[in-house]
Amino acid sequence: MSATRLNGIGMTSVRTRERLVRRLGDQGIRNLFVLERIRDLPRHIFVDEALASRAYEDTALPIGFGQTISQPYIVARMTEALLARGVPQKVLEVGTGCGYQTAVLAGLVPQVFTIERIEPLLLRAKQNLKELGINNVRFRHGDGYEGWNAQGPYEGILAAAAPREVPVALLQQLAEGGRLVMPVGGEGRQDLVRITRTAQGYEHEVLGPVSFVPLQSGTITAE
Repeated sequence: MSATRLNGIGMTSVRTRERLVRRLGDQGIRNLFVLERIRDLPRHIFVDEALASRAYEDTALPIGFGQTISQPYIVARMTEALLARGVPQKVLEVGTGCGYQTAVLAGLVPQVFTIERIEPLLLRAKQNLKELGINNVRFRHGDGYEGWNAQGPYEGILAAAAPREVPVALLQQLAEGGRLVMPVGGEGRQDLVRITRTAQGYEHEVLGPVSFVPLQSGTITAE
């Protein structure tokens, strides 16, 4: 990847990223490692070139197949919630998308396992992370409802799409002491929740209202 593309110019420059990070801080994001990671990561390479000038707006953007790259504030909020009680050694991400949230996580935790049901998006995410030199991520084309049991248990699970109820398989793949952060609820009415697995069961916290695409079952393969 050329230095010009990586660093960006104009509306994708480092200065523009600084403004975004200041905005996230003003909105209540306090984890300095999360803010630094978002500052350093070139979000514009994860979206179509036609949308690159909007990459550092605090908004979700389309990435095809009815999916979006999440709003930077939501990425920061979910990542901060996952890291709030210590850095998990192994994280499962449900919904790779274009790989932006994956790349944020990969700079903050030792191992990321990510699963995506739409194969063309997964292939794009792999290429994006390869260009950035990120090599602590393992990818799987599969159904997010099922998780990735063979690589579990996980100290952290983060989902970028909303089921109506938390999938049992994901709860089962959470290690004791581990945290799951995901949106839950029907279309138009979702809560961001954090679930911690304890020796006695599961503790649920509601972190606030959010709006995500629905978590869907099954897989889509590349043509």
